[in-house]
Amino acid sequence: MPNETALVPELPALLASTDFFRDASTESLSALATAGTRHTLVRNDMLFGEGDPPDCLYLVATGRLAIAIANPIDRRESVVALMEAGDLFGELAMLDDGPRSAMARALEPTVVYAVPFQPVINLLEADPRLLWNVTRLLAQRLRAMDEALADSVFLDVPGRTAKRLLELAGDSDEFVLPVTQEELAGMVGASRERVNKALASFVRLGWLEQRDRRYIIRERDRLELRAR
Repeated sequence: MPNETALVPELPALLASTDFFRDASTESLSALATAGTRHTLVRNDMLFGEGDPPDCLYLVATGRLAIAIANPIDRRESVVALMEAGDLFGELAMLDDGPRSAMARALEPTVVYAVPFQPVINLLEADPRLLWNVTRLLAQRLRAMDEALADSVFLDVPGRTAKRLLELAGDSDEFVLPVTQEELAGMVGASRERVNKALASFVRLGWLEQRDRRYIIRERDRLELRAR
């Protein structure tokens, strides 16, 4: 379980840095932050589970979490999103009063801030123009879902593996894989064996070097082409 502590002063600035709250006044964010709490998690700590009743949204300060759905039969996870520093999530349930649609689990030591729904709703009612930011956030979520659906239809396992590796690498050609191979398989939407086979093929072709969890991209253009 996460370790909860009282609010620390940086929360208003962190809220202001998000698209969701970027147009809110300094006074509004300071008032909102007084209701927030700081949660410290270690790897595999569950922030919330699929189906849990919701009461707040979250902002990642440091670390990384997986948003995942577990197979009810074998409990194998499908990772639908990664949340990193600066990411805001958990707002959907504020809009429809539904339960959590996925779990949130820490992939590494992580600090998140929780902001209760009601003060956020009060802020939106007091300043309705902020609802445009909510709309933009939902549009981004929908685009990401459309892209993931297209990947599952049009890309094979090696193609999806190449795409996820490039996303995790960012602009760097040398990086440490921030997830386990089982978690990477969950992001790809395939078995660990098939993802390992795809990785081995990239290494064999000279596109990638792998030493334990450290990867070096040697042929980025080839991986990018394979990811299309």
